[in-house]
Amino acid sequence: MKPTIPVAAPALIGNEKKYVMDCLDSNWISSNGQYIERFEAAFAEFCGVKHALSCSNGTVALHLALLALGIGPGDEVIVPTLTYVATANAVLYCGAKPVFIDSEPETWNLNPALLEKCITPRTKAVIVVHIYGHPANMNVIMNVAEKHDLFVVEDAAEAHGAEYQGKRVGSMGHISTFSFYGNKIITTGEGGMVVTNDGALAAKIRQLKGQGMDPNRRYWFPVVGYNYRMTNIEAAIGLAQLEKADWHIAQRRRIANEYIQSLKDVPGISFQPEKPWARNVYWMSSAVLDEGISRDAVMKSLSEAGIETRPFFYPLHTLPMYQELSKEQSFPVAEWLGAQGINMPSSASLSTEDITFVCGHVAKILALLSRK
Repeated sequence: MKPTIPVAAPALIGNEKKYVMDCLDSNWISSNGQYIERFEAAFAEFCGVKHALSCSNGTVALHLALLALGIGPGDEVIVPTLTYVATANAVLYCGAKPVFIDSEPETWNLNPALLEKCITPRTKAVIVVHIYGHPANMNVIMNVAEKHDLFVVEDAAEAHGAEYQGKRVGSMGHISTFSFYGNKIITTGEGGMVVTNDGALAAKIRQLKGQGMDPNRRYWFPVVGYNYRMTNIEAAIGLAQLEKADWHIAQRRRIANEYIQSLKDVPGISFQPEKPWARNVYWMSSAVLDEGISRDAVMKSLSEAGIETRPFFYPLHTLPMYQELSKEQSFPVAEWLGAQGINMPSSASLSTEDITFVCGHVAKILALLSRK
């Protein structure tokens, strides 16, 4: 059946239509136009960085970031195993090797205590993923990276506006990336952004995303580049979304807190915590079911009630193309999360009545399963 309550849907509540119509009326619909510059400038300010460079999606943003850092064949890049597959794929695009690391149970992010054990003479960078909207423990990670002369890439695809000790994600690593896919907190339909305080890295990215053309000599291409540009229409939608960023973030936090409060006394389920040093933006209202409760059975029952959910990501070391890279290693926390994690409906437009409906079904299903 078609879900009554989808797991995610964009909320277009601002100037999206007005700005898109301006693109159409002015005929600026491709990869040039005022909205690209305006969106990049506004997003840089939003993150608290000097440079923001738009691109066609979040995977491309990761690829550009790694290319700009000089990641290539023979290099190793540490990647959390609990993340979307694009994080590791971008490493392979560069000819480098992803080295997987387990999650910490407290935040579900990369476990900083395991970081030094993953470092070898070939390690060149660490990709930190702020999973499901909760920032990673950046000070500890940055200190280890500085000690070993490593680059830090923040993959903030799921965490627009999240904060670590008052700093926005994307502002702490050497370079950071965002996705604006349709289910993200801020969306352009498809789209991505690379942000950095390093002017030289920004210049490299700007050249690479535009086929490698010399910025001062039209149609002269001194390097091999890529067609990774965002369109003016996408940037127009993104700017309109960004103007309402505080609303979008507040809605995600409201929704997550309503789930947490409604289900706090229901045995068998616990939600992603929020550390005292963090501001979680709850891209997804993410929960973990107790051992012995079938996550898939819960999802099936919710689907039958018209409620769409999503499982957590499969840990990357379990995927066919990555199993050989990590067959001698153990990732117990990521495997537990991957097996028992469930993402609840999280669209910014969800009403309190919607959440009450979902929570009622969750409580009923868990009670039934616990009696079996």
